[in-house]
Parts: sequence; structure tokens; C-alpha cells
Amino acid sequence: MKATQTLHDLGQSLWLDNITRDLLNIGTLERYIDELSVTGLTSNPTIFDHAIKNSAAYDNAIREDLAKGRTGEVLLFDSSARRSRPGR
Repeated sequence: MKATQTLHDLGQSLWLDNITRDLLNIGTLERYIDELSVTGLTSNPTIFDHAIKNSAAYDNAIREDLAKGRTGEVLLFDSSARRSRPGR
């Protein structure tokens, strides 16, 4: 049995402190949940700032939201929360 499954079985929660669009889109998060018993996610503004500035993964969502007239916090939350496929 994997150590992460043992921790899960003992009531411990394994959380990731790094959410990226690629983590969601290419199945990595699903694999972490299935294979490593990850049960939670968290992030912070610095992580999103880095992801948006240093990746093209959010560009299309930001362009779409700008075209709809969204700005500021609404644009940030809509663009960063949008997922390309349904999931858990």
C-alpha cells in the first residue's frame, strides 16, 4: 500500500498547494486523486499571478472574458476558475 493511501486511511488529508490549468486539463489532478489519495486543493494570489504571467494556459479565457466586457476581480475569478472539461 502506498504511504499516501495509508495516511488517507488514518484520516489524514493530502492537499496540493499549487493549482494550474494544466494540472486540471491534462489529467494530472485526476491521477493524483486516484493514485495518491489527494483530497484537497488550495492556492493563493501569488501562485495565480505566476501562472497567468508565465504561462499561456489562461490567455484564451482572459481574451474571452475581456471580449465580454469583464474586468478586474470578475475577470480574474471567471478566467482562473473556468475548466475546459468537467471533473471532480
